[in-house]
Amino acid sequence: MKSAGAVAGSLAGEQNPFLRYRERLDSYAAVRDGRMSDEQFVDLVSEIDQNIAQIWGRGFLVSPLLDGSALAAASGIQARLSIKVEADNVGGSHKSRHLMGVAIDKLIAERLGGPAADNFAIASCGNAALGAAVVSRALGRKLDVFVPTWADEAVVSQLDAFGARVNRCERRAGEAGDPCYLRFREAVDAGSQAFSVQGTDTPTTFDGARTLGWEIAEQTSSGLSSHSANAVDALYIQVGGGALATSVSLALPNARLHPVQAEGCAPLRRAWDRWGPDFDPEAASAPDQQIMTPWEDPHSFATGILDDVTYDWVPLLERTRVTGGHPIVAPESLIEQAYALAHEYTDVNVCSTGAAGFAGLLTEPAPANEHVVVFFTGVDRS
Repeated sequence: MKSAGAVAGSLAGEQNPFLRYRERLDSYAAVRDGRMSDEQFVDLVSEIDQNIAQIWGRGFLVSPLLDGSALAAASGIQARLSIKVEADNVGGSHKSRHLMGVAIDKLIAERLGGPAADNFAIASCGNAALGAAVVSRALGRKLDVFVPTWADEAVVSQLDAFGARVNRCERRAGEAGDPCYLRFREAVDAGSQAFSVQGTDTPTTFDGARTLGWEIAEQTSSGLSSHSANAVDALYIQVGGGALATSVSLALPNARLHPVQAEGCAPLRRAWDRWGPDFDPEAASAPDQQIMTPWEDPHSFATGILDDVTYDWVPLLERTRVTGGHPIVAPESLIEQAYALAHEYTDVNVCSTGAAGFAGLLTEPAPANEHVVVFFTGVDRS
C-alpha cells in the first residue's frame, strides 16, 4: 500500500534555494567583495530562474524532505528514515542544481568583464544532459551533449526539443574509460566550455548542489520536525561521478557519509581499498596513479551511476573518511528491491538510479537510534 509520508520539512519564506541561501554560495563572493550589489545578484539569479520557468514550466524550488517511516518499516529498517526528493525539480533530477550553480558563477564572471562562452558541452547518461539543456537554453547558449548509445529515447527527444546537439558515443576498441566523457573532453579541448556535473572539469558544480544539504539542515530543525539541527546521523547517497555526495556532505559536515555504488560498477570502493588508511593526496594526484582506474564492463539496473570512473573521488573519499563512513557496494538484487519498495511504499515516481542510495541502506542498515537521509533524485521516465 502506497504512502507518501508526512512532509518532514517544507520551509516558509523564499522558495528559490539559490536566493534563500545566496549568502553561503561561493558565487556570492562578488557581492561580499563589492564587485556587485546584493540587488544585482538577486536580479541575475531571478532572470535565469524566470527563463528556466518559461522552458521547463517552473523554476527552482526547495524540495521536500519526506517521512520515510512507512518505507523503513516495510524494509525492515529500524533507523529513523527521511527521504529528500528531487525527482520533481527542474529537469526531473538533482543535476540541474549543480548546473544552476555553474550558470550563476559563469554569468557573474561574464558580466564583470570575463570572457563569454557561446558553446557548452557535457557528458551524461541522460539526467545531467537534460538539466544542462534546460539551463544552457535559459542562458541562450548552444550545448553539445555526449550520451551513450543506449540513452533513454524519452530524454533524447527532450534534448532535441530544447535545442541540444545530441552526440551518441560508442566504445572504441582498445579505449579505456567512458566514451561519452572522452568525447566530451575532446570537445572541451577544441574550445567548448565544460558545463558538467563533474568537479574535475567544472569546479563550481559543487556550489549549487550544496543547497540540498542546507535545506535538509533547516528542514530537520524548522519546527516542522522533531529533529534537532544536527540530528542527521548518516547520509546514504548513490554515486556515479561523485559530485552529489561530495556537495551534500560539505553542507552537512557532521553526518556520516556512505557513498553507494552497484556491484556491477564500483570503482569508488575499489579506490577506497587501494588507497588505504593514509589517504595521501600526492599519490592520488600522480599522473600514473593506479588508485582510481576505469571499471571494466559497467552494468546495473541503476543505469545512471555507471560512470567508469568516479571523477570526484578524491574529495568524496576525503569527506567519507572524515565523517567516519565508508563506501557501500549494493548487490543488484537490492538495487531492484529498493526501486520496487520505493514505488510500493511512497508516492515518489523515482527511477532505479534515483533510489540506489536506499539500496545501500538495505545492504548495510544503520543502527536503530540513528536518523538517516536517503535521496530520491531522478524521475522514472519508463
